[in-house]
Amino acid sequence: MAEQNLFEIVQKQLDECAKILKLDSNVHAMLRVPMRELHVSLPVPMDDGTIRVFQGFRVQYNDARGPTKGGIRFHPEETIDTVRALAAWMTWKCALLDLPLGGAKGGIICNPKEMSQGELERLSRAYIQAIWQFIGPDKDIPAPDVYTNPQIMAWMMDEYSKIAGKNQFGIITGKPLCLGGSAGRDDGTAQGGWYTIGEAAKECGVELKQATVAVQGYGNAGYYAGYRGKTLFDSKIVAVSDTKGGIFSKGGLDPEAVREHKAKTGSVINFPDTKAISNEELLELDVDILIPAALENVITEKNATNIKAKIVAELANGPTTPEADDILYKKGAHVIPDFLCNAGGVTVSYFEMVQNFYMYYWDEKEVHQRLDKKMTAAYYSVLNISKKYNINMRQAAYVVAVERIVEAMKLRGWV
Repeated sequence: MAEQNLFEIVQKQLDECAKILKLDSNVHAMLRVPMRELHVSLPVPMDDGTIRVFQGFRVQYNDARGPTKGGIRFHPEETIDTVRALAAWMTWKCALLDLPLGGAKGGIICNPKEMSQGELERLSRAYIQAIWQFIGPDKDIPAPDVYTNPQIMAWMMDEYSKIAGKNQFGIITGKPLCLGGSAGRDDGTAQGGWYTIGEAAKECGVELKQATVAVQGYGNAGYYAGYRGKTLFDSKIVAVSDTKGGIFSKGGLDPEAVREHKAKTGSVINFPDTKAISNEELLELDVDILIPAALENVITEKNATNIKAKIVAELANGPTTPEADDILYKKGAHVIPDFLCNAGGVTVSYFEMVQNFYMYYWDEKEVHQRLDKKMTAAYYSVLNISKKYNINMRQAAYVVAVERIVEAMKLRGWV
């Protein structure tokens, strides 16, 4: 379990931003809590004939800039506070990337690893049956997140379409390509992250060709982070890890070979010709670029002084605590904060929405070009504010995002 409550961290970060912006107390109070949240009970017939009742959530944090957008997690330790925090980060993220969207998040407390395909399908459809009145292509558009995938999105889209009495491909993003998905969605988070790393490297004087990279977490985002680092910039991936442990190779790893090894064995550990390391040791390696792509709260005041990477690119949500942020900033480490670094996923999801409305689809090259433009513009908007106010990159990202949301709230007459 996380050491700190994620939603309390979000509120603390917002409070810091409110001081920098000298935010009106009424506006600040409205931004500290979600606009609405839904708690649902989901009775699902299991394969053995029993009925299990699962708890689900959907949090719509703020919709001042447009319909809310955000993923759905299936996780045994899901909590409403985690969902609130992630919905808030989605709100800031969409504003930071200048997307015409607000932020939301959903979750179901379950262990998908212990469920059959049939049980997962019935759970997915039950969730849509419970929340369908609160979502819609122009109201709230879900997407995949932890332990959910394009197949689960397809079931959810189909269930919503049945209820609506017509095909509604635009109700959800992260769908399979043949059901209105977007090219470039699978690697969108990592691809977008590397576009920001590319700009940060220029700022920090890091030569990306053969730059050393450590990736914590080797799921979808982590694998693509390694793969894209190698293919886009010829960087050297020297360490990766998953929940069971990590591996290190001074000469560099082949991200594809490591993925195949993990698919066969269930973990990256015991990959040939590598040294075994722990997740904690990976974070403290002497590398140019550290990519936390797994859990929240892994960089804390306890280990921040030992972080040696010049660039910390947060593909995970909330990997760094506020106390650690201060330490890294004073040390001169360049942190690309989560809701900037990992915004490639929601940006390509937005592109998928646009293509669904158009009923016209772009190829991967066009998706990547548009993503590069969005991520690069967002990176420099944050960097410039960081320098203007002499604040760290996360505080600067909050300033850019919150200013845009507050402007929309004021123009709409909410405050």
